[in-house]
Amino acid sequence: MITIRSLQKRFQGNDALRGVDLDIPQGKVTAFLGPNGAGKTTTIKCAMNLIDRDSGEVSVMETDARELGPKQWQRIGYVSENRLMPEWMTVPKLLDYVRPMYGEFWDRDFEKKLLAGFELPLKTKLRSLSRGQKMKAALLTALAYRPQLIVLDEPFTGLDPLVRDEFLTGLLELTETEGWTVWISSHDIEEVERFADRVAILNSGRVDLQEDVETLQARFRAIELWFDDTATLPGNLPETWINAQANGRTIRFIDTHHDEARFSGMLVSIFPGHQRYEARRMTLREIFVALARNYRTQPY
Repeated sequence: MITIRSLQKRFQGNDALRGVDLDIPQGKVTAFLGPNGAGKTTTIKCAMNLIDRDSGEVSVMETDARELGPKQWQRIGYVSENRLMPEWMTVPKLLDYVRPMYGEFWDRDFEKKLLAGFELPLKTKLRSLSRGQKMKAALLTALAYRPQLIVLDEPFTGLDPLVRDEFLTGLLELTETEGWTVWISSHDIEEVERFADRVAILNSGRVDLQEDVETLQARFRAIELWFDDTATLPGNLPETWINAQANGRTIRFIDTHHDEARFSGMLVSIFPGHQRYEARRMTLREIFVALARNYRTQPY
Protein backbone atom coordinates (compact mmCIF):
# COMPACT_ATOMS: atom_id res chain seq x y z
CA MET A 1 0.00 0.00 0.00
CA ILE A 2 2.86 2.39 0.82
CA THR A 3 6.45 2.25 -0.38
CA ILE A 4 9.02 4.75 0.90
CA ARG A 5 12.60 4.88 -0.35
CA SER A 6 15.46 7.17 0.73
CA LEU A 7 13.05 9.74 2.20
CA GLN A 8 14.80 12.85 3.50
CA LYS A 9 13.40 15.93 5.20
CA ARG A 10 15.16 18.86 6.85
CA PHE A 11 13.75 21.54 9.13
CA GLN A 12 15.80 24.72 9.62
CA GLY A 13 18.98 22.95 8.64
CA ASN A 14 18.40 19.90 10.86
CA ASP A 15 17.85 16.41 9.47
CA ALA A 16 14.46 15.06 10.57
CA LEU A 17 14.50 12.12 8.14
CA ARG A 18 17.84 10.77 6.93
CA GLY A 19 16.94 8.20 4.30
CA VAL A 20 13.79 6.38 5.45
CA ASP A 21 13.05 3.07 3.71
CA LEU A 22 9.68 1.62 4.68
CA ASP A 23 7.01 -0.72 3.33
CA ILE A 24 3.39 -0.89 4.49
CA PRO A 25 2.10 -4.19 3.05
CA GLN A 26 -1.50 -4.66 2.01
CA GLY A 27 -3.91 -6.30 4.43
CA LYS A 28 -1.67 -6.02 7.49
CA VAL A 29 -1.52 -3.78 10.56
CA THR A 30 1.89 -2.11 10.80
CA ALA A 31 2.86 -0.45 14.09
CA PHE A 32 5.22 2.50 13.61
CA LEU A 33 7.33 2.94 16.73
CA GLY A 34 10.26 5.10 17.78
CA PRO A 35 11.56 7.41 20.51
CA ASN A 36 10.23 10.97 20.71
CA GLY A 37 11.69 13.05 17.90
CA ALA A 38 12.60 10.02 15.79
CA GLY A 39 10.57 11.35 12.84
CA LYS A 40 7.40 9.24 12.89
CA THR A 41 4.92 12.08 12.36
CA THR A 42 7.16 13.70 9.74
CA THR A 43 7.28 10.41 7.81
CA ILE A 44 3.50 10.08 7.95
CA LYS A 45 2.93 13.68 6.88
CA CYS A 46 5.25 13.22 3.89
CA ALA A 47 3.37 10.04 2.94
CA MET A 48 0.03 11.85 3.22
CA ASN A 49 1.41 14.84 1.26
CA LEU A 50 0.73 17.20 4.16
CA ILE A 51 4.33 18.41 3.93
CA ASP A 52 6.70 18.16 1.00
CA ARG A 53 9.78 15.96 1.09
CA ASP A 54 13.26 17.18 0.26
CA SER A 55 14.24 14.00 -1.59
CA GLY A 56 13.35 10.35 -1.94
CA GLU A 57 10.36 8.47 -3.29
CA VAL A 58 6.97 7.92 -1.64
CA SER A 59 4.30 5.82 -3.34
CA VAL A 60 0.82 5.48 -1.82
CA MET A 61 -1.54 3.02 -3.48
CA GLU A 62 0.72 3.06 -6.57
CA THR A 63 0.56 6.86 -6.76
CA ASP A 64 3.31 9.35 -5.99
CA ALA A 65 2.34 10.95 -2.68
CA ARG A 66 2.59 14.41 -4.25
CA GLU A 67 -0.05 13.39 -6.80
CA LEU A 68 -2.67 12.12 -4.33
CA GLY A 69 -6.09 13.34 -5.38
CA PRO A 70 -9.78 12.70 -4.71
CA LYS A 71 -9.62 9.23 -6.28
CA GLN A 72 -6.98 8.11 -3.78
CA TRP A 73 -8.34 10.03 -0.77
CA GLN A 74 -11.69 8.31 -1.18
CA ARG A 75 -9.85 5.08 -0.30
CA ILE A 76 -7.64 6.48 2.52
CA GLY A 77 -8.71 7.11 6.10
CA TYR A 78 -6.38 9.41 8.05
CA VAL A 79 -6.66 10.44 11.71
CA SER A 80 -4.01 12.31 13.71
CA GLU A 81 -3.91 13.47 17.31
CA ASN A 82 -3.91 17.13 16.19
CA ARG A 83 -6.57 16.86 13.51
CA LEU A 84 -8.54 20.09 13.17
CA MET A 85 -12.32 19.75 13.40
CA PRO A 86 -15.14 22.19 12.52
CA GLU A 87 -16.05 22.61 16.17
CA TRP A 88 -19.21 24.62 15.52
CA MET A 89 -20.80 21.47 14.07
CA THR A 90 -22.56 18.59 15.80
CA VAL A 91 -21.62 15.02 14.88
CA PRO A 92 -24.60 14.65 12.47
CA LYS A 93 -23.70 17.97 10.80
CA LEU A 94 -20.11 16.79 10.49
CA LEU A 95 -21.26 13.60 8.79
CA ASP A 96 -23.54 15.58 6.44
CA TYR A 97 -20.55 17.76 5.57
CA VAL A 98 -18.05 15.00 4.73
CA ARG A 99 -20.41 12.37 3.29
CA PRO A 100 -20.67 13.89 -0.24
CA MET A 101 -16.88 13.88 -0.58
CA TYR A 102 -16.82 10.09 -0.75
CA GLY A 103 -19.70 9.47 -3.12
CA GLU A 104 -20.61 5.84 -3.70
CA PHE A 105 -18.03 4.61 -1.21
CA TRP A 106 -19.85 6.09 1.79
CA ASP A 107 -21.85 3.35 3.53
CA ARG A 108 -24.85 4.79 5.39
CA ASP A 109 -25.59 1.51 7.18
CA PHE A 110 -21.95 1.25 8.27
CA GLU A 111 -22.10 4.88 9.40
CA LYS A 112 -25.11 4.12 11.62
CA LYS A 113 -23.37 1.05 13.06
CA LEU A 114 -20.25 3.03 13.92
CA LEU A 115 -22.27 5.92 15.32
CA ALA A 116 -24.14 3.58 17.65
CA GLY A 117 -20.98 1.73 18.66
CA PHE A 118 -19.07 4.91 19.48
CA GLU A 119 -22.00 6.22 21.56
CA LEU A 120 -21.47 9.80 20.44
CA PRO A 121 -23.89 12.56 21.50
CA LEU A 122 -25.86 13.88 18.55
CA LYS A 123 -26.92 17.32 19.76
CA THR A 124 -23.66 18.53 21.30
CA LYS A 125 -21.27 20.66 19.27
CA LEU A 126 -17.82 19.28 18.71
CA ARG A 127 -16.23 22.05 20.77
CA SER A 128 -18.02 20.70 23.86
CA LEU A 129 -17.05 17.06 23.36
CA SER A 130 -14.30 15.40 25.34
CA ARG A 131 -11.01 14.60 23.64
CA GLY A 132 -11.98 10.95 23.46
CA GLN A 133 -15.32 11.77 21.84
CA LYS A 134 -13.62 14.03 19.29
CA MET A 135 -11.21 11.24 18.38
CA LYS A 136 -14.14 8.88 17.96
CA ALA A 137 -15.88 11.42 15.72
CA ALA A 138 -12.72 11.77 13.63
CA LEU A 139 -12.39 8.01 13.36
CA LEU A 140 -16.05 7.71 12.35
CA THR A 141 -15.57 10.14 9.46
CA ALA A 142 -12.44 8.22 8.39
CA LEU A 143 -14.03 4.77 8.41
CA ALA A 144 -17.62 5.14 7.21
CA TYR A 145 -16.57 4.97 3.55
CA ARG A 146 -14.70 1.67 4.19
CA PRO A 147 -11.23 2.85 3.14
CA GLN A 148 -8.63 0.41 1.90
CA LEU A 149 -5.84 2.16 3.82
CA ILE A 150 -6.11 3.60 7.34
CA VAL A 151 -3.34 5.84 8.71
CA LEU A 152 -3.47 6.69 12.43
CA ASP A 153 -0.93 9.07 14.00
CA GLU A 154 -0.99 8.80 17.81
CA PRO A 155 -4.76 8.16 18.01
CA PHE A 156 -4.65 7.24 21.72
CA THR A 157 -2.97 10.41 23.02
CA GLY A 158 -4.97 11.91 25.87
CA LEU A 159 -7.60 9.18 25.96
CA ASP A 160 -8.49 7.67 29.31
CA PRO A 161 -7.95 3.89 29.66
CA LEU A 162 -11.62 2.97 29.18
CA VAL A 163 -12.04 5.07 26.04
CA ARG A 164 -8.72 3.82 24.70
CA ASP A 165 -9.79 0.21 25.23
CA GLU A 166 -13.14 0.81 23.53
CA PHE A 167 -11.41 2.61 20.67
CA LEU A 168 -8.90 -0.19 20.16
CA THR A 169 -11.40 -3.02 20.56
CA GLY A 170 -13.65 -1.47 17.93
CA LEU A 171 -10.75 -0.88 15.57
CA LEU A 172 -9.49 -4.44 16.09
CA GLU A 173 -12.88 -5.93 15.27
CA LEU A 174 -13.30 -3.76 12.18
CA THR A 175 -9.78 -4.45 10.92
CA GLU A 176 -10.31 -8.20 11.16
CA THR A 177 -13.72 -8.17 9.46
CA GLU A 178 -12.87 -5.58 6.78
CA GLY A 179 -9.33 -6.76 5.98
CA TRP A 180 -8.04 -3.19 6.08
CA THR A 181 -4.43 -2.10 5.76
CA VAL A 182 -3.54 -0.08 8.86
CA TRP A 183 -0.45 2.04 9.55
CA ILE A 184 -0.48 3.23 13.16
CA SER A 185 2.02 5.35 15.05
CA SER A 186 1.62 5.11 18.82
CA HIS A 187 3.46 5.28 22.14
CA ASP A 188 0.93 2.85 23.66
CA ILE A 189 2.89 -0.22 22.66
CA GLU A 190 0.96 -2.63 24.91
CA GLU A 191 -2.24 -1.61 23.15
CA VAL A 192 -0.77 -1.84 19.66
CA GLU A 193 0.69 -5.28 20.41
CA ARG A 194 -2.83 -6.65 20.67
CA PHE A 195 -3.45 -6.37 16.95
CA ALA A 196 -0.26 -5.42 15.08
CA ASP A 197 0.98 -7.88 12.45
CA ARG A 198 4.16 -5.98 11.69
CA VAL A 199 6.37 -3.45 13.41
CA ALA A 200 8.67 -0.78 12.01
CA ILE A 201 11.00 1.04 14.40
CA LEU A 202 12.37 4.46 13.51
CA ASN A 203 15.50 5.82 15.15
CA SER A 204 17.18 9.17 14.44
CA GLY A 205 15.45 9.58 11.11
CA ARG A 206 16.06 6.08 9.77
CA VAL A 207 14.12 2.81 9.96
CA ASP A 208 16.16 0.45 12.14
CA LEU A 209 13.99 -2.62 11.53
CA GLN A 210 10.71 -3.70 9.97
CA GLU A 211 9.36 -7.21 10.23
CA ASP A 212 6.45 -9.32 11.40
CA VAL A 213 5.84 -9.17 15.14
CA GLU A 214 5.89 -12.97 15.30
CA THR A 215 9.39 -13.28 13.83
CA LEU A 216 10.65 -10.34 15.88
CA GLN A 217 9.53 -11.93 19.14
CA ALA A 218 10.88 -15.30 18.00
CA ARG A 219 14.42 -13.97 17.73
CA PHE A 220 14.59 -11.74 20.85
CA ARG A 221 15.33 -13.18 24.28
CA ALA A 222 16.06 -11.60 27.67
CA ILE A 223 19.01 -13.56 29.05
CA GLU A 224 20.01 -13.85 32.69
CA LEU A 225 23.09 -15.76 33.87
CA TRP A 226 23.95 -16.83 37.41
CA PHE A 227 27.47 -17.32 38.80
CA ASP A 228 28.89 -18.60 42.10
CA ASP A 229 31.04 -15.50 42.51
CA THR A 230 30.91 -11.88 41.43
CA ALA A 231 30.31 -11.71 37.70
CA THR A 232 32.29 -9.54 35.30
CA LEU A 233 31.58 -8.71 31.67
CA PRO A 234 34.14 -9.89 29.11
CA GLY A 235 35.08 -7.67 26.21
CA ASN A 236 34.24 -10.10 23.43
CA LEU A 237 30.44 -10.19 23.48
CA PRO A 238 28.72 -10.76 20.11
CA GLU A 239 27.24 -7.65 18.47
CA THR A 240 23.82 -9.28 18.65
CA TRP A 241 23.98 -9.28 22.46
CA ILE A 242 23.02 -5.80 23.63
CA ASN A 243 22.54 -3.90 26.89
CA ALA A 244 24.78 -6.26 28.87
CA GLN A 245 24.99 -5.50 32.59
CA ALA A 246 26.73 -7.25 35.48
CA ASN A 247 25.13 -7.00 38.90
CA GLY A 248 26.60 -9.03 41.73
CA ARG A 249 26.53 -12.67 40.75
CA THR A 250 24.28 -12.17 37.70
CA ILE A 251 24.70 -10.89 34.16
CA ARG A 252 21.77 -9.77 32.03
CA PHE A 253 21.64 -8.94 28.34
CA ILE A 254 19.33 -9.06 25.31
CA ASP A 255 19.99 -11.60 22.58
CA THR A 256 18.59 -10.05 19.39
CA HIS A 257 19.10 -13.15 17.20
CA HIS A 258 18.54 -16.05 19.55
CA ASP A 259 19.38 -19.52 18.26
CA GLU A 260 18.77 -22.08 20.98
CA ALA A 261 20.80 -24.75 19.18
CA ARG A 262 23.96 -22.60 19.22
CA PHE A 263 23.32 -20.53 22.34
CA SER A 264 24.44 -23.00 25.03
CA GLY A 265 27.76 -23.58 23.30
CA MET A 266 28.37 -19.84 22.97
CA LEU A 267 27.68 -19.35 26.68
CA VAL A 268 30.18 -22.04 27.65
CA SER A 269 32.79 -20.38 25.45
CA ILE A 270 32.18 -16.80 26.59
CA PHE A 271 31.04 -17.42 30.19
CA PRO A 272 32.74 -20.68 31.25
CA GLY A 273 32.01 -20.00 34.92
CA HIS A 274 28.24 -19.60 34.72
CA GLN A 275 26.12 -22.07 36.64
CA ARG A 276 22.78 -21.69 34.88
CA TYR A 277 20.85 -19.32 32.64
CA GLU A 278 17.34 -18.33 31.67
CA ALA A 279 16.23 -17.21 28.18
CA ARG A 280 12.84 -15.49 28.35
CA ARG A 281 10.58 -14.42 25.48
CA MET A 282 9.92 -10.70 25.42
CA THR A 283 6.86 -8.56 24.82
CA LEU A 284 6.87 -6.03 22.01
CA ARG A 285 7.18 -3.25 24.59
CA GLU A 286 10.21 -4.91 26.19
CA ILE A 287 11.86 -5.29 22.79
CA PHE A 288 11.22 -1.64 21.95
CA VAL A 289 12.61 -0.44 25.30
CA ALA A 290 15.71 -2.62 24.87
CA LEU A 291 16.34 -1.24 21.38
CA ALA A 292 15.69 2.35 22.48
CA ARG A 293 18.22 1.92 25.30
CA ASN A 294 20.75 0.51 22.85
CA TYR A 295 20.18 3.38 20.41
CA ARG A 296 21.44 5.82 23.06
CA THR A 297 24.86 4.18 22.96
CA GLN A 298 25.12 4.18 19.16
CA PRO A 299 26.37 7.03 16.93
CA TYR A 300 23.94 8.40 14.33
